[in-house]
Amino acid sequence: MIDPTPNEQAAIRKGGMMGGEVLDSLGRTDLALLSETEWLTFVEAIVTGYCDHLRELAGRDKKSLDRATGEAPL
Repeated sequence: MIDPTPNEQAAIRKGGMMGGEVLDSLGRTDLALLSETEWLTFVEAIVTGYCDHLRELAGRDKKSLDRATGEAPL
């Protein structure tokens, strides 16, 4: 990703935290030792955390923009 936006940077941090939580729950830090199922769970946590947080931030931005422009939310 080239020049991530502030929202993308926040989403990356959130995804990383979610991946870290999976590793903590497994009691592991060496990714090479993860089973295929553990690896997929780890990656899913990162991607889901990133996407969910980016959507949440976009929703907040839309609400702020709607208030600033005086438009009624849909």
